[in-house]
Amino acid sequence: MMDVSERLSFFPSLYRVIDHPEVGMWMLYLTILFLSILVYKLGFAKKLPILKSAVIYTFLALGCTVLTFLGIFLPVAEGLVVAALILIIYKIRLHQSKNQETEDVR
Repeated sequence: MMDVSERLSFFPSLYRVIDHPEVGMWMLYLTILFLSILVYKLGFAKKLPILKSAVIYTFLALGCTVLTFLGIFLPVAEGLVVAALILIIYKIRLHQSKNQETEDVR
């Protein structure tokens, strides 16, 4: 027999989804939601009216529900961490590049 806990990805095993399913799933959901919002803000967000933003975040939260169930055995949260790190590095480099251009103009 195969032990299910061996097949869990990092975050579900960290949150002990097998031992404490309710709390572990909520923690996994909140992690995926936070990382999804972070990736959205870093990579795709524009200035929108508040109602449109509310609609986007509502659908983002609903989509994260599905991702949470997939994230038990698939590395969903881990992929979001990698995407967030890449976008953070990109934003830092973009900021440095813009600062360098303004210094060159002076």
